[in-house]
Amino acid sequence: MTKYKFLPFIVLLIIAISGAFLNYNYSHIQGGPSNPADIAWMLTATALVLLMTPGLSYFYGGMVSSKNIISTMLQSVIAMSVISVVWVVVGFSLSFGDSIGGIIGNPLTYFMFRGVGESTHPTLSPTIPLLLFAMFQLKFAIITPALITGSFAERVHFSAYLLFMILFTLFIYAPLAHWTWHPNGFLRNMGILDFAGGTVVHMSAGFAALAGAIFLGRRHSHIKQEKHVPANIPYVILGTGLLWFGWFGFNAGSALGANSLAALAFATTNTASAAAALSWIFFDILLGRKPSASGASIGAVVGLVAITPAAGYVSVGASLFIGVIAAVVSNIAVTWKSKTRLDDTLDVFPCHGLGGIVGMILTSVFAKDLGLVHGQTHTFYMHLIGLVIVSVFTFGGSYVLYKITDLLIPIRVSKDEEKIGLDLSQHEESIHPVFTDSLI
Repeated sequence: MTKYKFLPFIVLLIIAISGAFLNYNYSHIQGGPSNPADIAWMLTATALVLLMTPGLSYFYGGMVSSKNIISTMLQSVIAMSVISVVWVVVGFSLSFGDSIGGIIGNPLTYFMFRGVGESTHPTLSPTIPLLLFAMFQLKFAIITPALITGSFAERVHFSAYLLFMILFTLFIYAPLAHWTWHPNGFLRNMGILDFAGGTVVHMSAGFAALAGAIFLGRRHSHIKQEKHVPANIPYVILGTGLLWFGWFGFNAGSALGANSLAALAFATTNTASAAAALSWIFFDILLGRKPSASGASIGAVVGLVAITPAAGYVSVGASLFIGVIAAVVSNIAVTWKSKTRLDDTLDVFPCHGLGGIVGMILTSVFAKDLGLVHGQTHTFYMHLIGLVIVSVFTFGGSYVLYKITDLLIPIRVSKDEEKIGLDLSQHEESIHPVFTDSLI
C-alpha cells in the first residue's frame, strides 16, 4: 500500500475538480411548495443525527482498552468525512436515484448531487428541499459503518477500514436503503416497515459486524483470556447521552416534517430507551449481578435500536414492551457470546444486530392497523421473509467485501502492532503523557 500512498489524495483531488466544474442543474424534478416549519425541524433533526456519530465515538471509545481509545474514536469520526464525499458523488443516487428494478438507484440520476437542490420532490421530500432530504439521509449512511467498528476494534488497519467503509456503503448500505426506503424498492413494496433504520442501519451493521468478527479472528488478548478493562466508563455514559439526544432526530426526523407523526416517534423513542435501560440492569440483578453504569448505558442504546423500525408505527405502550424485551434478548446474547470463541469486541451483533431483529419483528406485531395484534398476518410474514433476505445479503455481502479489502490492503494488524495498541501503531498518538512528552 505504501507505494500507492499518493492514490487517495489524487482521487479526492479529481473529485474536487470535477465538482467545481460540473454544470449543475437544480430543476431535475419538483414537488409541492416548501413548508418552513418542516424545513426548520428537518434542519434540526439532521444536525441531531450527525451528533450521534461523535456520541458513538465516546460510547465505543470508553469501552476499549486505554491504548486503543484514539483509534476507536477516530474510526467513528472519520466516517463523517469519508461517507459525506461518497454520498455526494454517488451514494445518494444509488440509494434514492431512479429505481432500476427496485434493486438499486441509477448512479447517474443524482451523480455529484446534480439535480439535488432547493426544490421539493413529489415522493421523497414533498415539503422540504430535496437537498435537505439528501443531507438528512447522509447522516444515516455515516453512522452505519461506524457502528460496525465495535466488532473488530483493537485489531484493524486504519487504511483497510477506510476502504471497507467505502465498499460497504456502495454495495451493502445503498442497495438496502433503496430496497427499503425508495418508493419503488422491492422490500418496501413487499410491505416491510422500517420507520427510521432498524433494518437498513442496525441490522446491516450488526450482520456486517458479525462477519467482520469472524473474518478477522480473535484478538491475542482474547485468545489468552485476559480480562478486558474498559478505559473510561464516564465516556460510555457521555456517549449514551449524546446518542439518546441525537436519536430524537434519527427517529422523529424520519417523519420528514413537524407533525404529529414526529411527536409519536419522539415519545416512543424515549420510552423504549428508558424501559430498556431499566430492563437491562433489573435483569442483571435478577441473575445476581450488580447494576452497572455500562449495563444501563448499553440497555438504553439497545432500546433505541429496537424502537427505530417501529417508532412511527406503534403506540407508546407498545414501545415499553419493545424496550424491555429487546434488552433481555440482547443481555442473554451478550452473556452467551462471552462463553464462545467469537470475538465481537464491543458486542455489536448481540446489541445492534439482535436489537434490530427484535425491533423488526415486533414492528410487524404491533404496527397500527397492520400488525399481528390487529389480526393482520401479511405484514408479519413479510417481515420474516425480509429478515432472511436482509440477513443473508448483509452477512454474505459483507464477508465478501472483507475478503476483497484484505486482498488489496491487509485488514488485520500484526501481533506487535496489536500489542502496543492501535493509537501508537496506526496514528502515532496516545492519551498517555509519557508518549506526548517524548514528541517534544
